[in-house]
Amino acid sequence: MCFFRKFVVMIIDFSVENFRSIKEMQTLSMSAANIVSKYKEVDEQNLVKVSDKLSLLKTKAIYGANASGKSNIIKAMASFIEIVNNSVKNDKILEKQIVYFRLSTETEDKPTYFQLSFQLNNTLYRYGFEANKKEITSEWLFGIPGKKEVPFFTREGNDIKVNESQFKEGNKIIELYSGNGENDIARNNALFLTIVKSFTNGIAKEVVDYISKIIVVSGLSDYSLYSKGEEFLSDENKTQMGKFMQISDVGINTIRRHEQKSKNSEGADNYFILTTHNKFDSNLNQVGLVDFFMLLDESEGTQKMFGISPMILQALNENSPLIIDEFDARFHPLLTKKIVELFNSDSNKGSQLIFATHDTNLLNAKLLRRDQICFVEKDKYGASHFYTLAEFKGVRNDASFEKDYIEGRYGAIPFLGDFNSVIDG
Repeated sequence: MCFFRKFVVMIIDFSVENFRSIKEMQTLSMSAANIVSKYKEVDEQNLVKVSDKLSLLKTKAIYGANASGKSNIIKAMASFIEIVNNSVKNDKILEKQIVYFRLSTETEDKPTYFQLSFQLNNTLYRYGFEANKKEITSEWLFGIPGKKEVPFFTREGNDIKVNESQFKEGNKIIELYSGNGENDIARNNALFLTIVKSFTNGIAKEVVDYISKIIVVSGLSDYSLYSKGEEFLSDENKTQMGKFMQISDVGINTIRRHEQKSKNSEGADNYFILTTHNKFDSNLNQVGLVDFFMLLDESEGTQKMFGISPMILQALNENSPLIIDEFDARFHPLLTKKIVELFNSDSNKGSQLIFATHDTNLLNAKLLRRDQICFVEKDKYGASHFYTLAEFKGVRNDASFEKDYIEGRYGAIPFLGDFNSVIDG
């Protein structure tokens, strides 16, 4: 059911400019539009109502042709989080994470822009920064602790202004900024928010900790997924993970870590992941169990589920946002649908799932509202643009979203040539 939530920790929107294929400001919004679905239960389950003026979406699907820029909004979020987490510790982080739009002279000398708006308990925050590969050019934190938005701090270069009534903790750190860039901590390529968080235990820590909780994964080539699965099996969540794998219909009875007596080169325990499957006789009676090695014997789909299930469970257990690129890769359409339904369900109290996909099976009015369906399309100049199905006028609540999308009514599909011409010459 959709009802007022006093303490909510959820993304409202994320904006980015001058990053990879994103030239102009593009915003991925999780704020619900003023629309009504054909199915009442979709409006009730898929939203979290924060106030009379704000309801937030639990899930968002991103569609578009190959190379349209779907992945780049997710990469932008990952870079934003990485810079927030590591700008103080790593003075090379901007060089690695800032990737400009390269197809226009207009963006050559412009910084990249990131901003995240989110609801954290009873305050709406808006935090962002602009950066080039060498320095943070501007930074800001605004919030609505009452009826109107107020600045907590603003920064232009090394000129920082702090609102003492809202962000007293920031005053203690300003003196570190001498303006000469020689201080190891208060460098011009380090975020002020993260520096304040390192020394205090107030608002800055709450904001940074929330941003750090956002989980971003690639469903196709994120090699850290397997290690996440291994870690999850070693703690109290392994029973929950085993059950999740079982109901995902991958044919597994149990899953466990098997540790060897020998140590690896770093002195840590060697172990591998084993699954068990039923073994049957000629009369199809179960006669025992067979161990499978996860990496050698299980399918790539099972391996992906092993790696991604801890992320799903962590997001739902901790009310953390989960952002997945190539969500449907190696997954059956019915499995992706079930996962989306899980995040849209009443059992999800505030976690959000944002995912890029080609799975048109999910374009269903019984599953997603029109504002939960985002399209990405590149213009003829190579720049990506984002828009939702809710922005189209005249789309009926009982329309076949999948059929209309495949037919090109909403754009964001590939324009394919005649492949026979390659063979025929």
